[in-house]
Amino acid sequence: MSLQRSAAIMLRQYYLMRGSAARVLPLFAWVGVDMVLWGFMSRYLSAITAAGLNFVATLLGAVLLWDFFTRVMQGVTMTFFEDVWSRNFLNIFASPLRISEYLAGLVMSSIVTSFVGLVFMLMVARGVFGLSFFSYGIVLIPALLVLFLFGIALGIAASGMVLRLGPPSEWFVWPIPAFIAPFAAVYYPITTLPRWMQAVGRIIPPSYVFQNIRSVVSGGTVSWGPLTYGAVLAFAYLIIASWFFWRMYRHGVRTGLIARYSSETL
Repeated sequence: MSLQRSAAIMLRQYYLMRGSAARVLPLFAWVGVDMVLWGFMSRYLSAITAAGLNFVATLLGAVLLWDFFTRVMQGVTMTFFEDVWSRNFLNIFASPLRISEYLAGLVMSSIVTSFVGLVFMLMVARGVFGLSFFSYGIVLIPALLVLFLFGIALGIAASGMVLRLGPPSEWFVWPIPAFIAPFAAVYYPITTLPRWMQAVGRIIPPSYVFQNIRSVVSGGTVSWGPLTYGAVLAFAYLIIASWFFWRMYRHGVRTGLIARYSSETL
């Protein structure tokens, strides 16, 4: 695999963003709105509830981490959608570029955009609401890793779905984080959910992240076993998602879908 070819995918995205403020603004706008909205809500809840309950650290911290996960997933899908919207697939896959190199390029683009979003969120959370992200301690590192791996996996899987069903199916992609959030128990303990939702939540890696974050904030300890299981689960999903994208690509080659790719495909 050539990293130079993968970097070319990221370089193309850079040139697109450099020449368009409409592509850059979403990196900051939506995360800024979330931070301000949930930040003031957390501050209000802390003011009206019993002493000792810090909603800024629990609720706003959860929102920040979930937004990071969403930015990671959308970093992959948005780079992919640029090729969808420009109908550029035939040019890309007619080149010597391999599928592994293309996916690596999507991941590299997501790393940059999600890092920019994370830094901006940290600045707003720290500067406006006094949330110190590093107060979570060592659990922060594996938590970000699990969210990153699962976000990449979902982004690749969603891109494979659009590659198979056609451009109009991109509307199936945007609600994915919202559908997952209730099962991942982002804002509440997983024990709050009905049994069948708890069962689903246990196969979703972020649920182990937020379970540990709440434990640390409340003065408890990190459960390394469940967190490790979440990391292994996220890595397994990444492998499955990459295989799924490759299968959808092979299907597109066999059926000629790549050559016919247009807004009328679905």
